[in-house]
Amino acid sequence: MSAVEDVNLHTFGPELPAMFDGMKLAAVAAVLYIIVRWLNLKSPTAPPEISFQDTPLSRYLLKSCPMLTKEYVPPLLWGKSGHLQTVLYGKMGRVNTPTPCGLRKFLPMQDGATATFDLFEALGEHSTGDDITMVICPGIGNHSEHNYIRTFVDYSQRHGYRCAVLNHLGALPNVELTSPRMFTYGCTWEFGAMVGHIKQAFPQTLLVVVGFSLGGNIVCKFLGEKRSNQERVLCCVSVCQGYSALSAQDTFLQWDQCRRLYNFALADKMKRLILSHRSSLLSMTSSSIDDADLNRLYAATSLMQIDDSIMRKFHGYSTVREFYEKESCVHYIHNVSVPFLLVNSLDDPLVHQSLLDIPRRLAEKMPNVLFALTQHGGHMGFFEGDVLFPQPLTWMDKTIVEYTNAICQWENKDGSARQEATRK
Repeated sequence: MSAVEDVNLHTFGPELPAMFDGMKLAAVAAVLYIIVRWLNLKSPTAPPEISFQDTPLSRYLLKSCPMLTKEYVPPLLWGKSGHLQTVLYGKMGRVNTPTPCGLRKFLPMQDGATATFDLFEALGEHSTGDDITMVICPGIGNHSEHNYIRTFVDYSQRHGYRCAVLNHLGALPNVELTSPRMFTYGCTWEFGAMVGHIKQAFPQTLLVVVGFSLGGNIVCKFLGEKRSNQERVLCCVSVCQGYSALSAQDTFLQWDQCRRLYNFALADKMKRLILSHRSSLLSMTSSSIDDADLNRLYAATSLMQIDDSIMRKFHGYSTVREFYEKESCVHYIHNVSVPFLLVNSLDDPLVHQSLLDIPRRLAEKMPNVLFALTQHGGHMGFFEGDVLFPQPLTWMDKTIVEYTNAICQWENKDGSARQEATRK
């Protein structure tokens, strides 16, 4: 029996190393395939997909804004992955971030809350010679000290724009709440107070409204709530928002594109932010939050659970569905008549592709709306670069300023750009 075993081992022995080498090659090939697929390396670069109505303004904008018509080129090795773009934005914000010098303003609200915003003066004259202020609303739980905001503010200042950046209520560290509520998905009170202050402090200034992610929902809702909110507004830009909170939350509980994981991470961030203010939220007699709500907050693993246990109660909504319906800009944005640029990325892991039908249909129906959809960019990434290292300025920074400059020229007093476009 042992002789037979020796013969078998001798017979198959030389073939085993070759078989193992083949398995190693197959494993390496599988890993490389996964890396190529995950990094999306085979995806070609392309210009943004633009949805618009053919009008003199849209023709002028597409001619005057090459960022909207040329290829967006992300860093070769990782920039085509929406996940890496999103994670890099979330962890680092931007590269070589400048430190613009601003002045913090405190605005008392009617309900006892204290809104804050930072004001940054322009670093030169605008190309039109006009006094123009960008009023900026950051993303969820963000404020003027975040790197992507600082980078965008510095770039805008250097192009002649004064910048006012809202600090979401409760988002600034070491700034206590003075009323038992924080910022919510669609509350426009603080942003409206900032805009009102700017209009009063600078009677001659014109406004450019800019919103990032959650801030995009707030600014679109603000402009659509009342016609008077659009007075002295030249244009509005919204980047990477989801338009409908109710539809977004349905998709945010799904596992495709790791969306449920992002939901968990954002919920953890919001949970920590709310708990940092728990003494203020509980101690005030008018508070709608109690210990039972905080206990539910501790157990929450999604934004919807946090919104249901805490956020909706700040404004007295009876259900989370009512909260999402009332706070989403999708019900207000069609009232906006000023020029509008809506920007999203196709590989944004937070915003499901079904939500992009909202801005696409809007651009097809409304002559003032232009919708730009990039192939790559993730959620608020839009990094540019050659192979590995991203540039300090992103495609998003340059596109917003370029679009705004074009609108300012269009609206300039001599009307030459408007007349030229109308003749074509």
